[in-house]
Amino acid sequence: MTSSRQGLLSPLEGFLCGGTAACTAVTVSNPAEVAKTRMQLQGELAKGGGQRVYNNALDALAKTWRNEGIRGLQRGLGAAYSYQILLHGSSFAFYEHVRRAFNNFVGKPPIDQIPLTSISAGAVSGAIGACLGNPFFLIKARMQAYSPALPVGTQRYYKSSFNAFTTIWKAEKFRGLIRGIDAAVLRTTIGSSVLLPSYYGTKHQIVSNGLLPENSIWTYLASSSVSTICVTIVMQPSDTALTRLYNQPTKRLPNGTLIGTLYKNPIDCLWKTIQAEGIRGCYKGSTAQLLQVAPHTIIILTANDIIRNIYTNMKSGHPEDV
Repeated sequence: MTSSRQGLLSPLEGFLCGGTAACTAVTVSNPAEVAKTRMQLQGELAKGGGQRVYNNALDALAKTWRNEGIRGLQRGLGAAYSYQILLHGSSFAFYEHVRRAFNNFVGKPPIDQIPLTSISAGAVSGAIGACLGNPFFLIKARMQAYSPALPVGTQRYYKSSFNAFTTIWKAEKFRGLIRGIDAAVLRTTIGSSVLLPSYYGTKHQIVSNGLLPENSIWTYLASSSVSTICVTIVMQPSDTALTRLYNQPTKRLPNGTLIGTLYKNPIDCLWKTIQAEGIRGCYKGSTAQLLQVAPHTIIILTANDIIRNIYTNMKSGHPEDV
Protein backbone atom coordinates (compact mmCIF):
# COMPACT_ATOMS: atom_id res chain seq x y z
CA MET A 1 0.00 0.00 0.00
CA THR A 2 1.42 3.37 -0.96
CA SER A 3 1.34 6.50 1.14
CA SER A 4 -0.98 8.17 -1.35
CA ARG A 5 -3.51 5.39 -1.07
CA GLN A 6 -3.24 5.32 2.70
CA GLY A 7 -4.18 8.99 2.83
CA LEU A 8 -4.54 11.10 5.96
CA LEU A 9 -6.69 9.72 8.75
CA SER A 10 -9.11 12.02 10.54
CA PRO A 11 -8.13 13.11 14.09
CA LEU A 12 -10.64 10.64 15.56
CA GLU A 13 -9.35 7.77 13.43
CA GLY A 14 -5.76 8.65 14.30
CA PHE A 15 -6.69 8.89 17.99
CA LEU A 16 -8.26 5.42 18.04
CA CYS A 17 -5.42 3.78 16.11
CA GLY A 18 -2.75 5.48 18.20
CA GLY A 19 -4.53 4.71 21.47
CA THR A 20 -4.86 1.04 20.59
CA ALA A 21 -1.18 0.82 19.70
CA ALA A 22 -0.22 2.61 22.94
CA CYS A 23 -2.18 0.19 25.12
CA THR A 24 -0.49 -2.74 23.39
CA ALA A 25 2.92 -1.22 24.08
CA VAL A 26 2.40 -0.24 27.72
CA THR A 27 1.27 -3.74 28.67
CA VAL A 28 4.80 -4.89 27.82
CA SER A 29 6.73 -1.85 29.06
CA ASN A 30 4.97 -1.11 32.38
CA PRO A 31 7.18 -3.38 34.58
CA ALA A 32 10.29 -1.54 33.42
CA GLU A 33 8.60 1.77 34.19
CA VAL A 34 7.84 0.56 37.72
CA ALA A 35 11.57 -0.16 38.14
CA LYS A 36 12.51 3.21 36.61
CA THR A 37 10.13 5.12 38.89
CA ARG A 38 11.53 3.51 42.03
CA MET A 39 15.14 4.03 40.98
CA GLN A 40 14.45 7.70 40.26
CA LEU A 41 13.08 8.14 43.78
CA GLN A 42 15.69 6.28 45.79
CA GLY A 43 18.25 8.52 47.47
CA GLU A 44 16.19 11.59 46.58
CA LEU A 45 18.18 14.77 47.40
CA ALA A 46 20.67 12.71 49.44
CA LYS A 47 24.31 13.72 49.11
CA GLY A 48 26.00 11.43 46.64
CA GLY A 49 22.73 9.72 45.76
CA GLY A 50 22.10 8.11 49.15
CA GLN A 51 21.77 4.46 50.07
CA ARG A 52 20.69 2.13 47.30
CA VAL A 53 17.66 -0.07 47.76
CA TYR A 54 17.87 -1.20 44.14
CA ASN A 55 21.30 -1.66 42.56
CA ASN A 56 20.18 -1.50 38.96
CA ALA A 57 17.16 -1.97 36.72
CA LEU A 58 17.30 -5.77 36.69
CA ASP A 59 17.75 -5.82 40.47
CA ALA A 60 14.68 -3.60 40.85
CA LEU A 61 12.64 -5.91 38.61
CA ALA A 62 13.84 -9.02 40.46
CA LYS A 63 13.16 -7.60 43.94
CA THR A 64 9.73 -6.32 42.91
CA TRP A 65 8.83 -9.74 41.49
CA ARG A 66 10.17 -11.55 44.56
CA ASN A 67 8.33 -9.35 47.08
CA GLU A 68 5.19 -8.25 45.22
CA GLY A 69 4.67 -10.67 42.32
CA ILE A 70 3.05 -9.75 39.03
CA ARG A 71 0.79 -7.19 40.75
CA GLY A 72 3.88 -5.31 41.85
CA LEU A 73 5.42 -5.34 38.38
CA GLN A 74 2.19 -4.08 36.86
CA ARG A 75 1.33 -1.45 39.46
CA GLY A 76 -0.51 1.49 37.92
CA LEU A 77 -1.33 -0.38 34.71
CA GLY A 78 -4.95 0.82 34.64
CA ALA A 79 -3.87 4.44 34.93
CA ALA A 80 -1.14 3.76 32.38
CA TYR A 81 -3.75 2.61 29.85
CA SER A 82 -5.78 5.79 30.32
CA TYR A 83 -2.68 7.96 30.08
CA GLN A 84 -1.37 6.23 26.97
CA ILE A 85 -4.72 6.51 25.18
CA LEU A 86 -4.88 10.25 25.86
CA LEU A 87 -1.20 10.97 25.25
CA HIS A 88 -0.42 8.91 22.17
CA GLY A 89 -3.95 8.99 20.84
CA SER A 90 -3.61 12.77 20.72
CA SER A 91 -0.05 12.64 19.37
CA PHE A 92 -0.95 10.36 16.48
CA ALA A 93 -4.25 12.15 15.89
CA PHE A 94 -2.81 15.63 15.55
CA TYR A 95 0.85 15.23 14.56
CA GLU A 96 0.44 14.84 10.81
CA HIS A 97 -2.28 17.50 10.60
CA VAL A 98 -0.16 20.00 12.54
CA ARG A 99 2.99 19.13 10.55
CA ARG A 100 1.23 19.69 7.24
CA ALA A 101 -0.23 22.98 8.52
CA PHE A 102 3.26 24.14 9.54
CA ASN A 103 4.61 23.09 6.13
CA ASN A 104 1.88 25.07 4.44
CA PHE A 105 2.65 28.08 6.65
CA VAL A 106 6.31 28.12 5.53
CA GLY A 107 5.35 27.49 1.92
CA LYS A 108 6.51 23.88 1.62
CA PRO A 109 4.65 20.85 0.16
CA PRO A 110 2.66 18.93 2.82
CA ILE A 111 4.49 15.65 2.18
CA ASP A 112 7.99 17.10 2.72
CA GLN A 113 9.71 15.94 5.93
CA ILE A 114 11.22 19.21 7.21
CA PRO A 115 13.09 18.91 10.54
CA LEU A 116 11.85 22.23 11.99
CA THR A 117 8.16 21.75 11.17
CA SER A 118 8.30 18.06 12.15
CA ILE A 119 9.87 18.80 15.55
CA SER A 120 7.40 21.65 16.15
CA ALA A 121 4.44 19.44 15.23
CA GLY A 122 5.70 16.68 17.54
CA ALA A 123 6.07 19.15 20.40
CA VAL A 124 2.60 20.63 19.91
CA SER A 125 0.79 17.28 19.61
CA GLY A 126 2.74 15.93 22.57
CA ALA A 127 1.88 18.94 24.74
CA ILE A 128 -1.82 18.43 23.99
CA GLY A 129 -1.61 14.80 25.04
CA ALA A 130 0.39 15.64 28.18
CA CYS A 131 -2.24 18.12 29.37
CA LEU A 132 -5.08 15.67 28.77
CA GLY A 133 -3.30 12.73 30.36
CA ASN A 134 -1.65 14.48 33.33
CA PRO A 135 -4.05 13.20 36.04
CA PHE A 136 -3.47 9.61 34.99
CA PHE A 137 0.33 10.02 34.80
CA LEU A 138 0.21 11.43 38.34
CA ILE A 139 -1.80 8.44 39.57
CA LYS A 140 0.40 5.99 37.69
CA ALA A 141 3.63 7.42 39.14
CA ARG A 142 2.33 7.32 42.71
CA MET A 143 1.01 3.79 42.38
CA GLN A 144 4.27 2.57 40.82
CA ALA A 145 6.28 4.18 43.63
CA TYR A 146 4.36 2.35 46.35
CA SER A 147 6.00 -0.80 47.70
CA PRO A 148 4.95 -2.59 50.92
CA ALA A 149 8.31 -4.39 51.01
CA LEU A 150 11.05 -1.98 49.85
CA PRO A 151 9.65 1.57 49.93
CA VAL A 152 11.52 4.49 48.36
CA GLY A 153 10.32 8.08 48.23
CA THR A 154 6.97 9.25 49.58
CA GLN A 155 4.54 6.34 49.87
CA ARG A 156 0.85 6.62 49.04
CA TYR A 157 -1.38 3.57 48.89
CA TYR A 158 -4.39 3.53 46.57
CA LYS A 159 -6.64 0.50 46.12
CA SER A 160 -7.14 1.25 42.44
CA SER A 161 -6.80 3.99 39.85
CA PHE A 162 -10.37 5.06 40.55
CA ASN A 163 -9.67 5.17 44.28
CA ALA A 164 -6.58 7.29 43.59
CA PHE A 165 -8.59 9.67 41.43
CA THR A 166 -11.34 10.15 44.03
CA THR A 167 -8.85 10.43 46.92
CA ILE A 168 -6.88 13.17 45.17
CA TRP A 169 -10.06 14.96 44.15
CA LYS A 170 -11.45 14.95 47.71
CA ALA A 171 -8.19 16.27 49.14
CA GLU A 172 -7.15 18.80 46.51
CA LYS A 173 -9.91 19.06 43.90
CA PHE A 174 -8.82 20.04 40.37
CA ARG A 175 -5.52 21.53 41.56
CA GLY A 176 -4.41 18.11 42.80
CA LEU A 177 -5.11 16.40 39.47
CA ILE A 178 -3.08 18.91 37.49
CA ARG A 179 -0.13 18.83 39.91
CA GLY A 180 3.12 18.68 37.95
CA ILE A 181 1.48 19.55 34.65
CA ASP A 182 4.30 21.98 33.82
CA ALA A 183 6.83 19.16 34.20
CA ALA A 184 4.56 16.81 32.22
CA VAL A 185 4.36 19.27 29.33
CA LEU A 186 8.13 19.82 29.45
CA ARG A 187 8.88 16.07 29.47
CA THR A 188 6.37 15.15 26.80
CA THR A 189 7.15 18.13 24.57
CA ILE A 190 10.83 17.14 24.59
CA GLY A 191 10.05 13.46 23.99
CA SER A 192 7.39 14.03 21.35
CA SER A 193 9.50 16.60 19.52
CA VAL A 194 11.89 13.78 18.61
CA LEU A 195 9.67 10.66 18.80
CA LEU A 196 7.57 10.98 15.65
CA PRO A 197 9.96 13.22 13.65
CA SER A 198 12.86 10.79 14.14
CA TYR A 199 10.60 7.83 13.32
CA TYR A 200 9.01 9.26 10.19
CA GLY A 201 12.26 10.92 9.13
CA THR A 202 14.17 7.63 9.37
CA LYS A 203 11.36 5.78 7.63
CA HIS A 204 11.34 8.33 4.83
CA GLN A 205 15.09 7.95 4.32
CA ILE A 206 14.87 4.16 4.28
CA VAL A 207 12.06 4.13 1.73
CA SER A 208 13.28 6.99 -0.47
CA ASN A 209 16.75 5.42 -0.74
CA GLY A 210 15.27 2.06 -1.71
CA LEU A 211 16.68 0.23 1.30
CA LEU A 212 13.37 -1.36 2.31
CA PRO A 213 9.74 -1.18 1.14
CA GLU A 214 7.41 1.18 2.99
CA ASN A 215 5.17 -1.50 4.50
CA SER A 216 7.94 -3.89 5.55
CA ILE A 217 7.99 -4.85 9.24
CA TRP A 218 11.77 -4.30 9.07
CA THR A 219 11.19 -0.69 8.03
CA TYR A 220 8.96 -0.17 11.06
CA LEU A 221 11.45 -1.83 13.41
CA ALA A 222 14.49 0.03 12.07
CA SER A 223 12.74 3.40 12.21
CA SER A 224 11.37 2.85 15.72
CA SER A 225 14.76 1.68 16.98
CA VAL A 226 16.36 4.96 15.88
CA SER A 227 13.50 6.85 17.50
CA THR A 228 14.03 4.95 20.77
CA ILE A 229 17.64 6.06 21.07
CA CYS A 230 16.76 9.68 20.35
CA VAL A 231 13.93 9.78 22.90
CA THR A 232 15.97 8.16 25.69
CA ILE A 233 18.86 10.59 25.31
CA VAL A 234 16.82 13.79 25.42
CA MET A 235 13.99 12.90 27.82
CA GLN A 236 15.61 11.34 30.91
CA PRO A 237 16.32 14.47 33.03
CA SER A 238 12.81 15.87 32.58
CA ASP A 239 11.35 12.41 33.25
CA THR A 240 13.21 12.23 36.58
CA ALA A 241 11.95 15.71 37.49
CA LEU A 242 8.38 14.72 36.63
CA THR A 243 8.47 11.57 38.77
CA ARG A 244 9.81 13.47 41.77
CA LEU A 245 7.36 16.35 41.41
CA TYR A 246 4.42 13.95 41.27
CA ASN A 247 5.59 11.93 44.23
CA GLN A 248 6.91 14.65 46.57
CA PRO A 249 5.31 15.07 50.02
CA THR A 250 2.83 17.92 50.46
CA LYS A 251 1.76 20.32 53.19
CA ARG A 252 -1.42 22.33 53.63
CA LEU A 253 -1.22 26.12 53.76
CA PRO A 254 -3.48 28.19 56.08
CA ASN A 255 -5.79 28.86 53.12
CA GLY A 256 -6.23 25.10 52.64
CA THR A 257 -4.06 24.73 49.55
CA LEU A 258 -1.75 21.72 49.36
CA ILE A 259 1.73 22.46 48.04
CA GLY A 260 4.82 20.34 47.49
CA THR A 261 7.44 20.56 50.23
CA LEU A 262 10.52 19.79 48.10
CA TYR A 263 10.16 21.41 44.68
CA LYS A 264 8.42 24.45 43.21
CA ASN A 265 8.62 23.45 39.54
CA PRO A 266 10.62 21.16 37.21
CA ILE A 267 13.56 23.55 36.88
CA ASP A 268 13.78 23.86 40.67
CA CYS A 269 13.66 20.08 40.92
CA LEU A 270 16.46 19.58 38.41
CA TRP A 271 18.61 22.26 40.05
CA LYS A 272 18.21 20.78 43.55
CA THR A 273 18.84 17.28 42.20
CA ILE A 274 22.09 18.38 40.55
CA GLN A 275 23.19 20.25 43.68
CA ALA A 276 22.60 17.25 45.96
CA GLU A 277 23.29 14.28 43.70
CA GLY A 278 25.25 15.67 40.79
CA ILE A 279 24.28 15.38 37.12
CA ARG A 280 24.06 11.61 37.56
CA GLY A 281 21.03 12.18 39.78
CA CYS A 282 19.11 13.44 36.74
CA TYR A 283 19.90 10.19 34.96
CA LYS A 284 18.90 7.80 37.73
CA GLY A 285 17.01 4.89 36.29
CA SER A 286 18.35 5.52 32.79
CA THR A 287 18.92 1.81 32.18
CA ALA A 288 15.38 1.06 33.31
CA GLN A 289 14.25 3.97 31.14
CA LEU A 290 15.89 2.36 28.13
CA LEU A 291 14.34 -1.01 29.01
CA GLN A 292 10.98 0.73 29.16
CA VAL A 293 11.31 3.11 26.21
CA ALA A 294 12.86 0.60 23.80
CA PRO A 295 10.05 -1.99 23.67
CA HIS A 296 7.41 0.68 24.22
CA THR A 297 8.58 2.87 21.35
CA ILE A 298 9.22 -0.02 18.97
CA ILE A 299 5.86 -1.65 19.72
CA ILE A 300 3.78 1.52 19.65
CA LEU A 301 5.24 2.88 16.40
CA THR A 302 5.22 -0.49 14.67
CA ALA A 303 1.74 -1.39 15.96
CA ASN A 304 0.38 2.03 14.99
CA ASP A 305 1.56 1.64 11.40
CA ILE A 306 0.19 -1.92 11.20
CA ILE A 307 -3.16 -0.89 12.73
CA ARG A 308 -3.43 2.14 10.45
CA ASN A 309 -2.66 0.01 7.40
CA ILE A 310 -5.24 -2.62 8.37
CA TYR A 311 -7.85 0.05 9.08
CA THR A 312 -7.13 2.00 5.89
CA ASN A 313 -7.20 -1.10 3.70
CA MET A 314 -10.50 -2.24 5.17
CA LYS A 315 -11.92 1.27 4.83
CA SER A 316 -10.81 1.57 1.20
CA GLY A 317 -12.04 -1.90 0.28
CA HIS A 318 -8.67 -3.60 -0.16
CA PRO A 319 -8.79 -6.34 2.52
CA GLU A 320 -6.35 -8.40 0.47
CA ASP A 321 -3.58 -6.00 1.53
CA VAL A 322 -4.28 -6.45 5.26
